Amino acid sequence: MGTETLRPTPGQTVGPFYGFALPFDGDRELVPPASPGSVRLHGTVLDGLGVPVPDALLEVWQGDADGSVPTAAGTFGRDGATFTGFGRCGTDRAGGYRFWTREPARADGGAPFFAVAVFARGLMHRLLTRAYLPAPHGGLPGDALLASLEPERARTLVCVREADGSLRFDVRLQGEGETVFLEHDAR
Repeated sequence: MGTETLRPTPGQTVGPFYGFALPFDGDRELVPPASPGSVRLHGTVLDGLGVPVPDALLEVWQGDADGSVPTAAGTFGRDGATFTGFGRCGTDRAGGYRFWTREPARADGGAPFFAVAVFARGLMHRLLTRAYLPAPHGGLPGDALLASLEPERARTLVCVREADGSLRFDVRLQGEGETVFLEHDAR
């Protein structure tokens, strides 16, 4: 072994490499857009200064509208009928993202939520968070995670229902109003 300096490889940084190999047809459409029972989950990814992040990537995982965890194959091959509970979406130039999906139901006594992973430049690892449905359908008071947080911090995890029925969930990567991010222990 010499004294040579090791150079970073793509496995040591998050990117942004998202335009190559990660997008797939229908990646952001867990259900067909505007289909019966569908909802648009959308928002903006912002950095610590409140500037939109135009090259982030978000993934969502969720239960179905009946509370079950989807087990159907076809995550990367949408057929327009099978709900797999997984979606992926890159942000646009204004930091915006949008998914077409269903509202998840309550499972295991907690409030219904979308599990969200955020990948962005400058991050060595993905960030994990949750986007909860707003009350009254979300049943927020009984959720253990939300109850463990100060109300101001808990609000960063709750979607806002907009006039058109869509769900807005903005992600603030750091700074004032930073979204609560979770640690995942894979043990």
